[in-house]
Amino acid sequence: MAASESRPRRRAGDATAPPPREGSPGELVTLSVPGGEICGDLVVPSGAIGTVVFAHGSGSGRGSPRNRWVARELEEAGIGTLLLDLLTREEAAIDAETYRYRFDIPRLADRLIHALDVASTWPSTAGRPIGLYGASTGGAAALIAAASRPHLVHAVVLRGARSDLAGPAVHRVRAPTLFLVGDLDPEIRRLNEDTQEQMTARTELVVIPGATHLFEEPGALEAVGHRTREWFGTYFLRPP
Repeated sequence: MAASESRPRRRAGDATAPPPREGSPGELVTLSVPGGEICGDLVVPSGAIGTVVFAHGSGSGRGSPRNRWVARELEEAGIGTLLLDLLTREEAAIDAETYRYRFDIPRLADRLIHALDVASTWPSTAGRPIGLYGASTGGAAALIAAASRPHLVHAVVLRGARSDLAGPAVHRVRAPTLFLVGDLDPEIRRLNEDTQEQMTARTELVVIPGATHLFEEPGALEAVGHRTREWFGTYFLRPP
């Protein structure tokens, strides 16, 4: 169950605040960042084998129904999830009108890196593998974060990712990376194939039959969930 706004707010960037509890049905956490705070919904199943931090696509946030669906698939497999807003509330309001921040990849990546650093210190997640799941522009931020924190990120999954926006950081990614693209989304497929060729990490590109960019077609999201669960399950249980 995802955390609701009525739950106590736990300031993840504040060392004096109570950390998220293992086995909790969901905790709303906040992280202090330049310009304000960003929020996330953390779920850590009892005995979790690792935690996946989600980076949402342009114009989206932690309430994304597609990412929440994938998160539930992971939670049922014993994997913790952190669905994170990469923009502050004020930035999100401005972006909804002007599109000012959704393609500010350095800003998104910096916040994702900060989330990785903080999550690596929580008692419920510390000492266990951490993965990244990025969609659309969030995929570029995930690649940059993986390149910046190779000692923390064990695996990456990208869905319909704008991997081209990650720039030269892709050369420094060490985590095994799975690209998921729809076969009716040829431009994103081409961009992901170009990124694959530049990477030295283990990569795999899976084309989901009949799927467009948003994976709204029958069975498309189910295929994404299955592949995502399988990828993280495999690499969370392997030594780095």
